[in-house]
Amino acid sequence: MYSHQVGAELFRFPDLRTLMARATPLRSGDQLAGIAAATDVERAAAQAALADVPLKTFLSEVVVPYEADEVTRLIIDTHDKAAFAPVSHMTVGDFRDWLLSDAADSAALAALAPGLTPEMAAAVSKLCRAQDLILIASKCRVVTTFRNTLGLEKRLATRLQPNHPTDDLRGIAASTFDGLMYGSGDAVIGINPATDNLHATVELLHLLDEVIQEYAIPTQSCVLSHVTNTMAAIEEGAPVDLTFQSLAGTEAANTSFGINLDILTEGHEATQSLKRGTVGQNCMYFETGQGSCLSADAHHGVDQQTLEARAYAVARKYEPLLVNTVVGFIGPEYLYDGRQIIRAGLEDHFCGKLLGVPMGCDICYTNHAEADQNDMDMLLTLLGAAGINYIMGIPGSDDVMLSYQTTSFHDALYARRVLGLRPAPEFEEWLDKMGLMASDGAFSPARQPPAALSKRMSLLEAQ
Repeated sequence: MYSHQVGAELFRFPDLRTLMARATPLRSGDQLAGIAAATDVERAAAQAALADVPLKTFLSEVVVPYEADEVTRLIIDTHDKAAFAPVSHMTVGDFRDWLLSDAADSAALAALAPGLTPEMAAAVSKLCRAQDLILIASKCRVVTTFRNTLGLEKRLATRLQPNHPTDDLRGIAASTFDGLMYGSGDAVIGINPATDNLHATVELLHLLDEVIQEYAIPTQSCVLSHVTNTMAAIEEGAPVDLTFQSLAGTEAANTSFGINLDILTEGHEATQSLKRGTVGQNCMYFETGQGSCLSADAHHGVDQQTLEARAYAVARKYEPLLVNTVVGFIGPEYLYDGRQIIRAGLEDHFCGKLLGVPMGCDICYTNHAEADQNDMDMLLTLLGAAGINYIMGIPGSDDVMLSYQTTSFHDALYARRVLGLRPAPEFEEWLDKMGLMASDGAFSPARQPPAALSKRMSLLEAQ
């Protein structure tokens, strides 16, 4: 039992799961689940009570039963006690204060990451205001490598997302060259296939590999098909750089995705065996999103933000190149408006980085949400200041296949210019070599693209 008194009113919370839910900043998903605080006063009381909870409590009181959930077992069984030792005496409130101090520098946070559970990260995030989430995350460096180096300080990468509603190869190629000419694509050139079958996956993989090899681009490709589909493509000899999968924070939700830890391990081992990386072998790409467990009726009465953090524990196991929260994609039933989407994006990035996960964000919203592109501009700017590893780059901010609004090639250029950020170093050298970006980092659409790219674009347009 946890409690906190506000004036004459005593608020009681029967268990840690309830306390965490009541302490969460307001969002529509928790209201839909019936677990949100009824009033702002109750939320404040829950946050005050949560601040007094020892961090050690999260190792003995789990929010999803150990016996019934392999994600909980993964979290508890792989916990690094030695890494946890420097903060093991702290409460959640003490931990927040320490994270904000100069003692919590990049080296200290990197050493601590294996000792933190997702629930610890989620708990402290609930006590943080926006500037706290930004400041603390900005001190976390999570660097990964495949054909380039991602996550370095003062770098902002992009996923070039050339989706097409019919998987038309010409349309996908046109969007890909468009993005490359605007300096996008260093995180990955990644396609969401309209048809998730083996034939389409293999065809798209060959297209992306042809482009990367022909122009010697220091980046990686990915077709965001189901992990089992990608494994089948590997068996057929397809050029797989990264294996993708959507993740959630409970075993039941992952089961609804058609996965478990054994399947992910098999996919990871199959992809690693190809050894297609040149500077490293981080070969997995995962996407997550607040509300996924609730939408699958697999939330166990736990708030959606804590469950989102638990998904990062699954990702962490496989040392991925990329992880991103598709923050506003699931819809207003879970994040109602721009304010909730902005808060969730900052929380997700904070928790992922604190846990040692290479976090990016699909800064996005659906057309029926109470949000617009101005909200996304704010979240983009805040996440850029927080040191996010990568964002999305999509023609005109409008994904014509998935029908949602996100960030464009131009948005990435804005963030890099305003915040003094640059692409991944190997990709930046390629942009300079190809005449798309100057050696001082300046980018201008007036610069002449290389003749080979221009010729390919002209041929595509003619077709």
